[in-house]
Amino acid sequence: MDRILIGLAYLGLFSTVSLSAIGSIIGCAKSGVAAIGAMQETEAGHGKFLGVAALPSTHAILGIVLMFILQQKTSAETGAGVFAIGLFAGVALLMCGSYQGNCCAMAINASKSKPEIFGKSLAPAGIVEGFAVFVFVMALVLSQSLIMGSK
Repeated sequence: MDRILIGLAYLGLFSTVSLSAIGSIIGCAKSGVAAIGAMQETEAGHGKFLGVAALPSTHAILGIVLMFILQQKTSAETGAGVFAIGLFAGVALLMCGSYQGNCCAMAINASKSKPEIFGKSLAPAGIVEGFAVFVFVMALVLSQSLIMGSK
C-alpha cells in the first residue's frame, strides 16, 4: 500500500509540472502567433509584442516551484494529498496558461492598430495571472496542512 501511495504522490508531482507546462505552451503559442502577425503589420514596438507573448510561461514556473515544495512533503502518509494537490493545481495552471494566452493574443491584436491602449489591454491577462497565483498559494497552504495532518 505504501508503494501505491508513493506512486500516487509522484504522479501528482509530475502532473503539477507537466500540466502547467502544457498550459504555458498553449498560451505562449497562441500569443506568439499573434505577436508574429502584429510584427508583420507594424514597423515598431516588436519587443513589447514578444514580451507579452512570453507572459503565459509563468505558469510553468509556478508548477515547477510547487513540485519542489510538494516533493519535500512526499511520504506514504501524505501521498494521496500530494497527488490531489499536484493534479488539481496542475489542471488549474493549465487552464490559466491557456486562457492567458488568449488574453495576450487579443492585447497584441488590439494594440497593433491602437498602441495607446497597450497597457490597458493587458489587464485581463493580469487578472488571469492573479488566479494562477491564488491556486499556487492555496496549494502551498494545503501542502502545509499535509505535514501537520501526518504528525
